[in-house]
Amino acid sequence: MRDSNYRHPMVTFSKSDENQDKRSISTGRPTSSQKSVATIIFSLKNEVGGLVKALKLFQEKHVNLIHIESRKSKRRDSDFEIFVDCDSDHAQLKELTQLLRTHTDIVEITPLDNSSLPDDDLVNVPWFPKKISDLDLCVNRVLMYGSELDADHPGFKDSIYRKRRKYFADLAMSYKHGDPIHHIDFTTEEVRTWGVVYRELNKLYPSHACKEYLRNLPLLTKYCNYSEDNIPQLEDVSHFLKEHSGFIIRPVAGYLSPRDFLAGLAFRVFHCTQYVRHSSEPLYTPEPDTCHELLGHVPLLAEPSFAQFSQEIGLASLGASDDAVQKLATCYFFTVEFGLCKQDGRLKAYGAGLLSSASELKHALSGKPHILPFDPMVTCNQECLITTFQEVYFVSESFEEAKNKMREFAKSIRRPFTVHYNPYTQGVDVLKDTDSINSMVKDIRHELDIVEDALNRLSV
Repeated sequence: MRDSNYRHPMVTFSKSDENQDKRSISTGRPTSSQKSVATIIFSLKNEVGGLVKALKLFQEKHVNLIHIESRKSKRRDSDFEIFVDCDSDHAQLKELTQLLRTHTDIVEITPLDNSSLPDDDLVNVPWFPKKISDLDLCVNRVLMYGSELDADHPGFKDSIYRKRRKYFADLAMSYKHGDPIHHIDFTTEEVRTWGVVYRELNKLYPSHACKEYLRNLPLLTKYCNYSEDNIPQLEDVSHFLKEHSGFIIRPVAGYLSPRDFLAGLAFRVFHCTQYVRHSSEPLYTPEPDTCHELLGHVPLLAEPSFAQFSQEIGLASLGASDDAVQKLATCYFFTVEFGLCKQDGRLKAYGAGLLSSASELKHALSGKPHILPFDPMVTCNQECLITTFQEVYFVSESFEEAKNKMREFAKSIRRPFTVHYNPYTQGVDVLKDTDSINSMVKDIRHELDIVEDALNRLSV
């Protein structure tokens, strides 16, 4: 197996079903525009026929099951939690939940990605979060849960590692916006694995990483205790990012769908894993782990221009079609994950997938792969290779250039509205009529008054 970094979930569109829990059933997506999709999570006691009785209620109310998954409850050891995605209208869903409450304990009911937004008169628009706390409604829809590892995963046969992974997953699944991020006492083996990755990459950073990365990494060493014998705590990193770029960290159990992951970026929230890759292969991981997040992503998320670029991609994804989200995710893959830039006449890496993989970092800058200028209209159609190095990498002159190109690309995405991030409320304003637009114009005029006042003072 080659020295490698994982391939980001943003592009594993055709593989998402393969990554599902083996106990889950998927029957496809709904096609009716008159219905919406909801996720119901209910607790089921471990008794014979309990699940059959509950599922019979769905049949009686003619509610179409799209996906069902079970797992041991982290709330009560004797119970199981059942995750059900269902296609129904609001009346059916109300009747169903009333019946379910007589037989089970309903833990949570949330809309899914492609449910409509009747309250906002946005017909047939995929659901999207409007405020930062709405991320609580979608962050637990991971494509792979906790200790449920694929058979070819390095830690699949390691029961201790699987138990540790479940511990991290349970912490992330119980996290709510505003909670402090749990302090982790990493094991000696986890710190050793981190140290191997840290040392190998730090040999390459001076010659391969972009100047923004090199500027921020020492600050993380100073303020977050980045070192080869210490794995930084996400709470410390989140505070650091908040002060430098406005981004914060949110723990996540594993893979998120492209739509849910990009939605977090729109609110300057980066979903971040806390677990460490398996020690048997410290230079390889088939999924995002804390080495990738902390060494690959965080140093550049502290850079305001790069943070803005990341948020622009997230904002463009809100309410976009599945096809548009896939194109945005592919652009994300070839920039934020595997992007190159020109600095002082030389190619440098800024993509997190490169900056957390020693072998691919060397390969990307070896002169062997094909290098193309970043153009979202071209990049969004490029094939993303999952198990090998990329054949093509895309280069930008600067983050500002990449951001401007993404803004133009976002204008080509067909939505009956646009969105504006409000940093005061940490929410998005949906601009879909003259009233909402006029409200934003007033805010802009106020900002321009401040600029005019500043210019007048300079001339005095």
